[in-house]
This record gives sequence, structure tokens and C-alpha cells, in this order.
Amino acid sequence: MCQVGEDYGGPALREPPTAPRPGREHKCVKCKEGVPVVVIRAGDAFCRDCFKTFYVHKFRAMLGKNRLIFPGEKVLLAWSGGPSSSSMVWQVLEGLSQDSARRLRFMPGILYVDEGVACGQSPEDRAETLTDMRRVLQSTGFPWHLVPLEEVFSLPPSVLRCSAQGLVGPEGAYKTAVDSFLQQQHALAAEGAQDSPRLALGEEQLCQLPWDPLDSQSPVGPPAAAQTEALTRLFGSVKTLTAKEELLQTLRTHLILHVARTHGYSKVMTGDSCTRLAIKLMTNLALGRGAFLAWDTGFSDERHGDVVVVRPMRDHTLKEVAFYNHLFAVPSVFTPAIDTKAPEKASIHRLMEAFILRLQAQFPSTVSTVYRTSEKLVKAPRDGPAASSPTPRCLLCMCTLDIDTADSATAFGAQTSHLSQMQPPTPLAEAGTSPEPCCAPGVARAQDCCRGACEREDPGAHVVEQLCYGCRVNMKDLPSLDTLPPYVLAEAQLRRQRAQVLQEIQEYLIEDSDEEAAPAHS
Repeated sequence: MCQVGEDYGGPALREPPTAPRPGREHKCVKCKEGVPVVVIRAGDAFCRDCFKTFYVHKFRAMLGKNRLIFPGEKVLLAWSGGPSSSSMVWQVLEGLSQDSARRLRFMPGILYVDEGVACGQSPEDRAETLTDMRRVLQSTGFPWHLVPLEEVFSLPPSVLRCSAQGLVGPEGAYKTAVDSFLQQQHALAAEGAQDSPRLALGEEQLCQLPWDPLDSQSPVGPPAAAQTEALTRLFGSVKTLTAKEELLQTLRTHLILHVARTHGYSKVMTGDSCTRLAIKLMTNLALGRGAFLAWDTGFSDERHGDVVVVRPMRDHTLKEVAFYNHLFAVPSVFTPAIDTKAPEKASIHRLMEAFILRLQAQFPSTVSTVYRTSEKLVKAPRDGPAASSPTPRCLLCMCTLDIDTADSATAFGAQTSHLSQMQPPTPLAEAGTSPEPCCAPGVARAQDCCRGACEREDPGAHVVEQLCYGCRVNMKDLPSLDTLPPYVLAEAQLRRQRAQVLQEIQEYLIEDSDEEAAPAHS
């Protein structure tokens, strides 16, 4: 055989040789003078100052080359307390300082979502975590918001509607906004205003009082016990950890979106690193979200319309973030996640994370290869720009629905598992009778009209039919959709009613023919 005389399981394949550590005799690859303290890649040893310049440049370049954040725009920083999001907040804080070479010119605010109930934390642990969070947030000087995850049970259904506001301005709009902002700053300087990072945020921003959910004097107050119980019941009913993580991410996104719209933020920054996005890309492929990879892993996510999600940390690996936070004492707060201490095969997310990190340890180009692949993905809508009706969107992730009658294989695979769990209505005994008249909208139901077939219809079917393939697969692990927050069920019912009304009046609508639409010629 061809394997004779060859050792395929030798130690050289199991443990690849590591690059030698740079000694005192080596110098920084950038300045050629400083003593290296960090090795990013094999042969790339940086001194302390050059590593900071390299790290900051990647952050500023990611924002500069995309030109999505205009001067004076309000940007919400989604902070989880972890290393990546803490480093992102620190970069924004330093970028607004007066001695910064290329100053950031937007107005930031920070949001922390307390997920302690979903992660199984006790009230005492949640209070201790929020105390640590409050101390870090107050040190930044930015407007900040502490919002418990239980607030999703008081969200309005409008949070699931995509705004029709235009996202892409005319060519040259960014340059015009920069020139206008600089003229305004020069005018303030001429009037004798002090140029400080706190003044750059604007007086209106600084006067906003942060909402403290644990403060009894707060106008909003702590979350109600009924909301806490409802959230506990929701996550307790989910069967698998994979579905719990996806549901938590969805609810968190909806809450962040609502806070951004309520307080006038048009952009939301998240601290997704290059390593985390590589893991997310492979995870979403396994979860059936391949059609939305460009939205889930790209620099910008415009699916919500008026609020755009940006990921400025997507060029930084977790290794770089860890070294930077350690060398420059970036404060962070550890908060247990929903998968903390979970075994490797407990969920698809944990399994894919262990797989990618293990490959990265043996082959250092794994994360960069997956990341570069995600950069080549293009955000293409399912319907063309000339579509006459608005494209239907998923009720949870708000992406374009990837299930329709034309894609029979996808539709069958997504619907069969749910329909098999539904109890079919009892057929009528009399031949020739039909339940359609009593089930039609606007018609009063008789007491024994169709022997209860209408009442036995699964209400969760209204929600499932408005989900994409990936969300339908996750909802299989939720026994009853009635435990979902009310805004999800209300929006599902509203969409279904609109669809029924549109179907009823469709035959009465007059469509312009090609001859009538064409201009008359003399």
C-alpha cells in the first residue's frame, strides 16, 4: 500500500513546530529600534508603540474607507463588557481626544443589555455585575444606557418593521458633511469655545441622564417581576442550547434597535472581531443562513433601514485584542454567557468555535482565510429593483424571506417538520360541506359551524409562515410559540390580516396595461 513506510500520525503533524520567540537581540519589524513585546504573526514582532499605532490604524482605516459614519452623527456603541467591545469603546474614547491625529467626529453613546436572566444569574450576581458596569461606563464620560433583556416584553410591534428611509446618499455627500462640520467647528473656535472631547459630543448629549434599572428613583424603574418570569419561562422552554443562543441574539438585536431609534441613534457599532466573524460565518452556514452571510458578517448591515449596524473591529483578531487590552490596561467586565461552562458539543456555536480555534492553533491562516472569503460576499436582494410590491421579510431576523413557492425543496424542508407536529382539523361528516364560509374574515362563526376546526388551528402557524429557513429550523426547538414576546405575535397577526385583506381586494384592483401606461402620440 502507499502508506507503507510513512508515518501519517507522527508528532510533526499533530503538533506543528512553533516559531522561535524573539529575544532581546531582535528588533521591532516596524521601527527597527524598539524591543519587541508582541508577536502578531510569525516574524511580525512589534514594540509597544508600533503595536499601538498598528492597532489604532486598523480601526481608523476601517471607518475611513467605508465612509458610513458622518460627522456629528449619533452612534450607539453596543458594549457587552467583553474584550472586543471594550477595546472598541476605548478606541472611540481615544479617537475623540484632542491630541488625536485623525479625530473621530461623531457623537457616541453606550448601551449595555443585561442578559442575566437568560444566562441563569441570581439577582445578587446581576446587581454586582451592574455595579461594575456602571463604574466603567461612568469613567468614559459618554451618555450610557443600562437596559435589561426583560424589556423585550414591552417593545412595540413597529420594531420589526423596516424603515423606507434612504440609506445611500448622493455622491459627495460625505465630503460635503465633513466640510460643513469643519466650518461649524471653526466658527465655534472663533467665538472662543474650548475645543475639548466633551464639547465635541454636544451639550444635548451630555445632559441626558442615564437610565439605571436598579435605581428606584428612575422614571422607568427595575423590570417587572412578570417580565422576568416570562423571560425565564421562554428560555426554559427552549429544548437546545443552539436555539437558545439564536433566540438570545435575536431579542438582543431587537432591543438594541429599539433603544437606537428611541434616542435618535442612526448607527450602531458592535465589537465583532475577525475571529468571531469567522466563527459566525461557519456557524450560520450550518444553521441554514447562507443566504444572509453578507448581512451577518459584513462591515455594515442595512436590513433595518433607518439604523445601520457597523462592525469596525472586524479586522482585529482576538489575539490582537487580548494583547492590546493587556498592554494598555483597557477595562473590561466578565459576564457569564448563556454557553459558559457548556461542553464542546453542547451547541453548534460551541462546536464551530472549538473547530475554528483548534484549526487556527495548528494553521495560523485559518481565520484570515475564512474572513477574506466573507469580504467577497455581495448583498444581493432576492427581488429585483423593479419589484412592484415590497419584499417580505423574516419576522425575527428581518432578512428577506428565502422561502417561496418557486423553491419547492427549501419550502418543503422548512415546513414539513412543523406541519407534522400540527393537529389536523377533523373532517366534516356531511359530504359537500366546507368550512370556508365560516372561516372567512368578516363572517361570524356559528356555534357548530365546522366542528371546531377553526379554533383548533395552530396559532403558531401564522408566525412560522413568516420566518426564513434558518429561523424556522430554530423555532422547531420551541414547543409553544405563545411564549414569545407580545410584539412578535402582534406583528405576525397584523401581517397576516394585511395579507388576507390584500387577497380579498386583489380582484377589484385595476392594473394599468402597457397600452394605457404608454404616452399617447398625435
